[in-house]
Amino acid sequence: MDYKVLYRKYRPTNFENIVGQEYTITMLKNAIVNDRISHAYLFTGPRGTGKTSTAKVFAKTINCENRINGEACGKCNSCLNFSHSSDIIEIDAASNNGVDDIRELINNVKIAPTSSKYKIYIIDEVHMMTQSAFNALLLTLEEPAAHAIFIMATTNVESVPITILSRCQRFNFKKIEPNTIKEQLSKICIEENIKITSDALDEIAYLSEGGLRDALSLLDQLSSENDEITIDKILMNYGSISSLFIKNIIEDIENNDADKIILAMKELENSSSDYKVFIKKLVKELINKAILIKQTNLKTNLTYEEIKNLIMDLNDCFNKISIHINPYLLIQVILLNYVKPVVKADNKELKEEKMVEESPKIVKQEVINEVKEESVVEEEDDLSTYNEELSEYLEELKNIRINNCFATAQKDVLNAYQKIYQTMNFKEFGDLESLLIDAKIIAAGKQVAILTTSLSSSADLLNHNLERIESKLSTLLDDDVKFIVVSEEEWNNYKREYVQNLKNGVKYEVIDESGLQDLKPTKDDSQLQQFAERIFEAKKIEII
Repeated sequence: MDYKVLYRKYRPTNFENIVGQEYTITMLKNAIVNDRISHAYLFTGPRGTGKTSTAKVFAKTINCENRINGEACGKCNSCLNFSHSSDIIEIDAASNNGVDDIRELINNVKIAPTSSKYKIYIIDEVHMMTQSAFNALLLTLEEPAAHAIFIMATTNVESVPITILSRCQRFNFKKIEPNTIKEQLSKICIEENIKITSDALDEIAYLSEGGLRDALSLLDQLSSENDEITIDKILMNYGSISSLFIKNIIEDIENNDADKIILAMKELENSSSDYKVFIKKLVKELINKAILIKQTNLKTNLTYEEIKNLIMDLNDCFNKISIHINPYLLIQVILLNYVKPVVKADNKELKEEKMVEESPKIVKQEVINEVKEESVVEEEDDLSTYNEELSEYLEELKNIRINNCFATAQKDVLNAYQKIYQTMNFKEFGDLESLLIDAKIIAAGKQVAILTTSLSSSADLLNHNLERIESKLSTLLDDDVKFIVVSEEEWNNYKREYVQNLKNGVKYEVIDESGLQDLKPTKDDSQLQQFAERIFEAKKIEII
């Protein structure tokens, strides 16, 4: 097999060719120049950032017979025979992680190097070693042979025991900047005669997430067809999302255009685009916008606080998306939460004229000119007032029902409800199906059951449809039970309060919630008729 993949072909052979880790390389070269070489090193950082490549270059340079300013000469016997030297031992801890493997290594350490100054052990993915293997290695690191050097690499430093960490010089490899990756890819494309557009290079650099190896692997795949690599080709084949799409979504939120957001999310789902990439790109663009607002005092429809809250909601969504729920639907709900309910009044006369032409039974042309701007404002205020009153009512209802659940909670009732809930078919709930699948009954008594969801936005949406949910769930559970929905974070707060009250001797008693009915806001089902009556004379309106 003559062909060599790009990430292997362009693997660095000296410090000069290692990109994106300037600080670490400078420190290692200084250690060589000043002859202050330690017996153990630990290279940590994300995948594809050059840890193993740097370990090999470092090992090669240490044993070089004619070093020049901390660089290997590449001409001496040690440099020329480096790739098959018996004094350079590479170990993959993922497959050689047992105590027996380490004991064999320890026995080998005692043997002096055959042709080099040092015997160097490069242990990759060292965090995969067992605890027994770490314990066996520990003694060797405490009392190392003068000719032995250990260079360990890991992507998960948290799994490496502190006893090992304390005996190593640690170097943290950072993610490589997108511009640095783009520059390196551009050089390789020229060398390999690969045709690629500038925006395609940007997208590959973004998708690699700071790993040059991943970027080279992606470039290798895309170049296999010998056609010019374009941004469209990447978007089509790798489920990525264009910057224009992201900017349009943000613009739709600012313009309170719910229809466009829904269509965009359907397009995203149908294209099988990676929702994680979408969230990351959206968050990045929102952060840029938030910074711009603070730096320039830019006036936008989305305030800095709203952008900050949206970023936190998307981050929460990213971490808590369940395999049981459609992620695109969940993201859509979060985005729509930041769309303000407004009555569109642009080109008002033109739209009202069209309405009359299409539905002559509703109004007469001469009445349209009587429309007052105050009516639109009044309707917006009514909707806003209704939403505020409903939120206040639901908050009071939540406190009462959680109190009543704690007062009457029974383990056998909870077990029975949970068993039935797990077997339910939620298709008849329509647009709430995915949210209810993701929810679970966490506490229950004879009067009230509590549902939890991973996100507060999902809980709010379900509580706004509480009566509809209750009527069907009560039937399915074959019990007249009330419900309330809380997020997991809220539930943890309520639990802590409950435990504290028990310690303080506070007893929970059932509270009658019927008094809340006076606080519950009412909303006429015929919202269209209400709005029309504010603008036109009621006798001139006919709902068809």
